[in-house]
Amino acid sequence: MEPVSSPSEPTFLSNFHIPSYILLPSSEALTSIAEAPTCPILVFINPKSGGQLGAELLVTYRTLLNKCQVFDLTQQDPGEALRTIYMNLERLKTGGDKLAAKIEERIKIIVAGGDGTAGWLLGVVCDLKLPIPPPVVTMPLGTGNNLPFAFGWGKKNPGIDPPAVKAYLDQVMKAKEMKVDNWHILMRMKAPKECSFDPIAPLDLPHSLHSFSRVSSTDEFSMEGYHTFRGGFWNYFSIGMDAQVSYAFHSERKLHPEKFRNQLVNQKTYMKLGCTQGWFLPSLFHHSSENIGQLACVKIMKGGEWQELNIPKSIRSIVCLNLPSFSGGLNPWGTPNAKRSRDRNLTPPYVDDELLEIVGFRNAWHGLVLFAPKGHGTRLAQTHRIRFEFYKVKANHTYMRIDGEPWKQPLPADDDTVVVEISHLGQVKMLATHDCISRSVNDLASTASCHTSDEGDSDEGDEESDGPIEEERRKFGAAETFKMPDGYDFARLS
Repeated sequence: MEPVSSPSEPTFLSNFHIPSYILLPSSEALTSIAEAPTCPILVFINPKSGGQLGAELLVTYRTLLNKCQVFDLTQQDPGEALRTIYMNLERLKTGGDKLAAKIEERIKIIVAGGDGTAGWLLGVVCDLKLPIPPPVVTMPLGTGNNLPFAFGWGKKNPGIDPPAVKAYLDQVMKAKEMKVDNWHILMRMKAPKECSFDPIAPLDLPHSLHSFSRVSSTDEFSMEGYHTFRGGFWNYFSIGMDAQVSYAFHSERKLHPEKFRNQLVNQKTYMKLGCTQGWFLPSLFHHSSENIGQLACVKIMKGGEWQELNIPKSIRSIVCLNLPSFSGGLNPWGTPNAKRSRDRNLTPPYVDDELLEIVGFRNAWHGLVLFAPKGHGTRLAQTHRIRFEFYKVKANHTYMRIDGEPWKQPLPADDDTVVVEISHLGQVKMLATHDCISRSVNDLASTASCHTSDEGDSDEGDEESDGPIEEERRKFGAAETFKMPDGYDFARLS
């Protein structure tokens, strides 16, 4: 990031400072403040993210700003914090406080953590239904960092020392707002007949699913005799091999957190797990019952009716993608060429078009073609609503992942069905840099750039054929954009 221009530090930081009486109802109002801050911010930090860098970042922000506007997510629930602040803002505005009104109009939220933490905060903002919803900016502090990368904030933490934090704040002040689709997810399964335990332990569910909990009997989605869970996501929902590798990584990190204090080490560990899980040669290590087409019936809403989606037999992973950033910043959808767009009614991926891109992968080699210029997965469909129906099969579980947070999902043991349904819910406001990769249907310049770059895209990845392993390796080896560290020993991956 570019260094902050050099106004005096107190003057620069005053752009972001929120006085305590706005944040704490019990504080005495100040009458000496002449102007409202240009970019008042609330900062939410997960101190456990980024190899424990979050804890140091927390100290820096509290040193530079009013410590009351910087929140430790392990100590304070973001929903309660925001509810208190906005209730106080409303009280102050009613009393004629003009500064409170200006701050409410301009306030922004920074969330520092992994994709799961970012999704958690976005969900809270949506749930509160605030009169003026604040835009959210995500600081990369996790392993994948797909959300911040999609909006131009990079893949690596921008730094935890005061100069780096001030440079980041400067970019936040200059950032643009973008509307982004958000998605409702519902999961329903039959309650156990002979025992009281839950089919899914609540602690095993990702916390990024802000409202992902058993719904009450009065909820419109409740069904007698079933457990129903619901929540939301902003980046992606995936099933299959990628979620399994992610689950193995998160399980290992939970057992040995001391080994995961460096982003580069974390990424190498992730790659190693991809090999040891057998996804580079799934036909040898995994039963065909784990193919998505064998696990579930997949349907999309078309013309007001559910229509079954044809899933090639070789597909072992499906990604429902909202943003053009997956698995560390890759774009599995790419940009369909003009002919394919006409034939299948496919469009470039926009973050506010109310459509999910549904992409399939055969194996890890197939996934590696994303590193090649214009590489992409198997484009299955674009839809505003999709449904997975899991029936009794040979596999007793599968793996699912939402915005970087994986879990192990039990499958039916008898003739019951597990249903996962995703539908468009609304939109949130995000902050983005002016050169970010995300595109809006309302941005004429970005729309034109998407269409002018599509002619050279081949649709090779849409073919069903598995192809020989050597062919997949050839594609991987030809990727100019992918380079392992010099001297890296691939034998260490085995």
